Amino acid sequence: MAARLASEPDVTLPAKLGWVFEPTARADVRGAFGGRGSAKTRTFAKMTAIRATQFAQAGITGVVLCARKLQNSLADSSFEEIKQAINSEPWLQEAFEIGREYIRTRDGRVAYVFSGLDHNIESIKSKARILLAWVDEAEGVSDDAWKILIPTLREEGVNGGQAWNAELWVTWNPERKNSATDRRFRQTKSPMYRVAEMNWRDNPWFPDKLNRSRLHDQQHNADDYDHIWEGGYKAAVKGAYFTKQLAHLRADGRICRVGRDPVLINRLFADIGGTGARADNFVFWLAQFVGREIRVLEHYERQGQPIGAHLEWMRVRQLTPANTKIWLPHDGDTHDRVLDVSYRSGLEAANYEVEVVENQGRGAAMSRVQSVRRMMPSMVFNCGPVGSEPDGFPLLDATEAGREALGWYHEKWDKDRDVGLGPDHDWASHTADAAGLMSIVAEAEFRGVPVGTRRPAVRRRVSGMAA
Repeated sequence: MAARLASEPDVTLPAKLGWVFEPTARADVRGAFGGRGSAKTRTFAKMTAIRATQFAQAGITGVVLCARKLQNSLADSSFEEIKQAINSEPWLQEAFEIGREYIRTRDGRVAYVFSGLDHNIESIKSKARILLAWVDEAEGVSDDAWKILIPTLREEGVNGGQAWNAELWVTWNPERKNSATDRRFRQTKSPMYRVAEMNWRDNPWFPDKLNRSRLHDQQHNADDYDHIWEGGYKAAVKGAYFTKQLAHLRADGRICRVGRDPVLINRLFADIGGTGARADNFVFWLAQFVGREIRVLEHYERQGQPIGAHLEWMRVRQLTPANTKIWLPHDGDTHDRVLDVSYRSGLEAANYEVEVVENQGRGAAMSRVQSVRRMMPSMVFNCGPVGSEPDGFPLLDATEAGREALGWYHEKWDKDRDVGLGPDHDWASHTADAAGLMSIVAEAEFRGVPVGTRRPAVRRRVSGMAA
């Protein structure tokens, strides 16, 4: 089924997107999620061009921002999609000038800007008057990136007696239920969000050739079919390290509500990141050891934040120097590139007891994997809620995001040779490394063997990061 866009002659959309782009409906967010072949990208590309012409005809000047998570050049951007969308309609061709590196309305009022969110997010703040932002392939965009991008969309006005505002458009193929994008735009309910699920059967122009590919995957690639074509979450990752252990965890009922014992020491196991937009994520697992049981109470993860932000979280969670000890990986003595202070020195300046665990040497990553596999039968994960989420986000349980990362953590795979290349350093690796540190410490303590530590080779300096 297709729907006519009432305000524009000769514009036909898939029926579900007719609702998303209903001309009289004001929105802050318009979006679509789902599998391959659904016409999401093609339709949204065309609609950006239509919206740009409407702004120009109304005498409104500014930019249409087209973004993706990663963009190193225009070849990685939505440039070609926009170009093809404009060239598909003669009346749009008449409205635009298209060069090798630019697209703009012929009157010069509205121009396209293409940007990546991973490394260029801070520069987006300075983009001149963003009238519309479309983020394609948005599944992997971080929550921190959304928090920076969304407040830049502040333009609003009245045109022809009708109020308008700058909008965010989002298209993505879901992979993880708890990804920042899926939680923010699919699971959050707001009357100003018009977001639809779009799959191949919703595309009235779904081509025969693509359908043959779909049917082939349905028969020969059953594990990935639902994710690729039906918009389902990715069910399995090739080479995932902890699939069996997590299945046993669920089957044994060891994901349950677990309270913090006020008598026991609180143990924080970290994988350290850094400050800045390109820094690795910082992770804490909070646990208590009860006999030979590891009670995993909370998972904490932040990107690009200074030590002071982590200390504030600890303060809010009442993890004080009197009741908490922190374990850091071997690089806990390394100074931050921006603030020139190590994590150990910053945390010790706040009076916490800190232990830095020696590197396990060659094959350290796999040593951590094996340790987690051995120790997970001794783990119980808290699924009780902690804190509150802003903007009506669905509340995660205390360890859900961490368990999801452990389920995702996998071997990097050479598809051509069909061989594994060791642990993949992606979004899940930081949480997995922190869990590995927790397991190594637990194994050593349960055996009564002190885990190896080292002291810094230079005198520590007290930093304002600990304030």
